[in-house]
Amino acid sequence: MLRFLFVCLSLLVLNVGIWATPVFAAKPAPLSNGATAEAQPSATNLFEKLDKLYQQALEATNKQDFATAEAYWTEMLEVFPYNPAVWSNRGNSRVSQNKLDGAIADYNKAIELAPEAPDPYLNRGAALEGMGKWNDAIADYNHVLELDPKDPVAYNNRGSAETGLGDWEAAIADFRKAADLAPDYAFARANQALALYQAGKIDESIRMMRNLVRKYPKFADMRAALTAALWTKGDRGEAESEWVAAVGLDSRYKDVEWLKTIRRWPPSMVTAMEKFLTLKS
Repeated sequence: MLRFLFVCLSLLVLNVGIWATPVFAAKPAPLSNGATAEAQPSATNLFEKLDKLYQQALEATNKQDFATAEAYWTEMLEVFPYNPAVWSNRGNSRVSQNKLDGAIADYNKAIELAPEAPDPYLNRGAALEGMGKWNDAIADYNHVLELDPKDPVAYNNRGSAETGLGDWEAAIADFRKAADLAPDYAFARANQALALYQAGKIDESIRMMRNLVRKYPKFADMRAALTAALWTKGDRGEAESEWVAAVGLDSRYKDVEWLKTIRRWPPSMVTAMEKFLTLKS
């Protein structure tokens, strides 16, 4: 899971607020060759330009137009190359395009500029997961937790990397810790339920899935997981009902390859869904 850093614009100085970490001041861009200070854009015009680029980058991201978002972050970096938030946010847009090497280079730059800020490490860890470098990702999440021992996203992401290593008990503990720290962090609790299923704790897993669906009726991930788990258990009618709701919310759950490689469901959960889809087709 990636995390965007908030960019606060203030006339000639760009500051970055990174959750509860200190504020970092960026160096102003140098004057171009031979230009005088009077020839540079006014402070007001610069502020307006940067604010517009920032808003455009967020809008493009919300529309999942990540290539356009990357272009806007790049344009911001041409003005203020010393802002760690912009480097990290551009890295996020690159991850979303699977440009993982470029993303990691951006996160490295953000870390160089703000070594005590947790988010670039967190985001670099997510990119490393995308490359299957589970231990390297865990090292980054461990560092985030050294900086902030109560960061729920770091616990959730570390759990995700641990599933890549097949360490399901460690993953369950981390997902539980993330959800306990942030009770409304439904995705962490969902990950815990999926890991419990993989660990053979079927009844506990299904009970947790049902609780999540009751609390969040539009949670497609848990409705799809319930479909597979209940079908395998023999509760066919309830499974069918959950499936209608799940695919009505998100049709990607029909795609087993997406479940394996993007959503990264545990193997036993994927197998259960494959059985359901095979019998349905």
